[in-house]
Amino acid sequence: MADTSTTPPAPATFHPLDPLVAAEFTKVATVLSREHGVGPGWRYASIELAEPSKAAVAAFDADGAVPDRRAHVVCFERAENKTYKALVSLTSDSVVSWKHIPGVQANFTVDEWEECDEVLRGHPDVIAALAERGITDMSKVFMDTWTYGDAVIPEKYKGRRLGWSDTWVKAADGANPYAGPVNGFHCVIDVNSMELLEIEDTFRVDRPEIMGEYVPRHIPERIRNASTREPLKPLEITQPDGPSFTLEGNKLEWQNWSLRVGFNYREGMTLHAVSYNDNGRRRSIANRLSFAEMIVPYRDHCDDHYRRTAFDIGEWGIGFMTTSLELGCDCLGEIRYLDATLHNSKGEPYTIKNAICIHEEDNAVLWKHVDHDGAEVRRMRRLTVSFHVTVANYEYLTYWRFYQDGNIECEVRATGIMVVSHFDEGAAHPHGTLVDRRTYAPYHQHFLVARMDLDVDGTENTVYASETEMVPMGPDNPYGLSLRQISTPLRTEDEGKQDFDWQTQRAWKVVNDNTTNGLGTAPAYKLVPGGAIPSMFDPASPIFQRSQAIGHTVWVTPNAEDERWPAGEFVNQSSADHGLPEWTKANRNIENTDVVVWYVFGIHHITRPEDWPVMPADTVNFWLKPVGFFDRNPSLDVAPTPTKACHVSDPCHAKDDHE
Repeated sequence: MADTSTTPPAPATFHPLDPLVAAEFTKVATVLSREHGVGPGWRYASIELAEPSKAAVAAFDADGAVPDRRAHVVCFERAENKTYKALVSLTSDSVVSWKHIPGVQANFTVDEWEECDEVLRGHPDVIAALAERGITDMSKVFMDTWTYGDAVIPEKYKGRRLGWSDTWVKAADGANPYAGPVNGFHCVIDVNSMELLEIEDTFRVDRPEIMGEYVPRHIPERIRNASTREPLKPLEITQPDGPSFTLEGNKLEWQNWSLRVGFNYREGMTLHAVSYNDNGRRRSIANRLSFAEMIVPYRDHCDDHYRRTAFDIGEWGIGFMTTSLELGCDCLGEIRYLDATLHNSKGEPYTIKNAICIHEEDNAVLWKHVDHDGAEVRRMRRLTVSFHVTVANYEYLTYWRFYQDGNIECEVRATGIMVVSHFDEGAAHPHGTLVDRRTYAPYHQHFLVARMDLDVDGTENTVYASETEMVPMGPDNPYGLSLRQISTPLRTEDEGKQDFDWQTQRAWKVVNDNTTNGLGTAPAYKLVPGGAIPSMFDPASPIFQRSQAIGHTVWVTPNAEDERWPAGEFVNQSSADHGLPEWTKANRNIENTDVVVWYVFGIHHITRPEDWPVMPADTVNFWLKPVGFFDRNPSLDVAPTPTKACHVSDPCHAKDDHE
């Protein structure tokens, strides 16, 4: 397996959807410094491409008309604790708009997270308080700062930009810090001034002897020596003629598929202009696919965990948390990578190398049939576009996969290290699972919200709830065998609030009723749910009030340029969900219009000992499947596997050996 990932790509061509480049980040900072004095004492929370409208993109694709290149900016002045939004024209080197947004807190930045750790570990009061607990080597201490929701902010600190910290202690250099919780010890910090406001030293637990290490050199010898696992023989994936996809700039094409890959600080990887070449006819499927929010509430009200509800996309930005991928470890085969360019809190650009991985995968059998004349078999290959993020203790691995039969799969894998707490001998731990000696991992949930701007054969679509119904037994159905399919159009936003139903196998079809296929029916793509989990919140819960998007499995809204964030734009220190529940109060029409489907799915994590000390990947997925989009199986033209790849002369066309 050779690393060909550094092969120079074909010359890139500019497209209006291409992410911002380093020079553009620098230009934004220069313009705002000149026009509004944004500089020392300020932080940039976010700079991202202001994506042009569908009409502007269509005009560029048709005749090369380049739209104004713009950037959305959120920044804040630390001393006055004021947040501002700006729209900057990179084309005209000017500020299009500048607005103070009162009463909100922008997303946290990586710089703030790192500075909080440094400030707290160096603070004399923290050092003294930890020393009183017997912790004196501050080089082994890690202060992990989290954000606040408004309901749990102490009244005396209202109006400040706040963080609260967990404290962890490594057993040795390079060991797992999350194996050493300092229970009952938390700091409250003003993140603008980096002032320690309070040390909460509420309770103490004697640290038990546990095995919380996963790096081989730190795993005790008795455990390493107990292994009976035989080493694996090499599994080599080679494509001597190169991959079957083409990548020109950010445009990706493979097996009739075409799409563009984007990236920003908040959503990480985004996919645009997804279409399929159906026998020479280029057909649109999706305008834009992304994750718009990730909500992780810990379902344990104890002192260590009651504040622990993370909005990883809105409060932090998974683009900022994206990690570089490595050949042979994160991806296998003939890989092509895309780098990502982002910015620090000064507005200075930096590059995440190999942020996005693109490769092909074999996926067993695509279709097969054996009869008296022999066998016809086609192997399935899929194109995978992926990125990985590290959010403190957890990793989230996202894969969008495109199949030769027109299917699209979205898969998310969660791995990393669980948060744990120690408890006293004989004490209860009703809201978590025992994973080591006197150590429990609290139950929690991972909710992801996919935002899907689907354009099935055009922008005017209608979403149908698709359910299976049992036909009652009677003269026309004497054996109780018959089922029928019921498709109900969703015409308003209230009707578009949908929940998963196991009994009816409810799914949702995005249909273009303005055209028909060769069979006379309307083309559609179906959202086939997977990983649908209930929120399990009392509606009155203040935690639920700021995350009401998780209250339904599916929401359908008319496409609106400024409706991007399902829990609201500013979720840091929020008290209410200003996204989906607020937008849908208008109960707008969603029939035969440009719609967005929001799908809520995730992991109901009832923790296990087998998840400790590092968690095997927990996998959830959902599908977008063509239903009448094609007149028949679109993969009939997939070529058989070459004979040289098979162990018999021609197994893909062989007759039965017993014939």
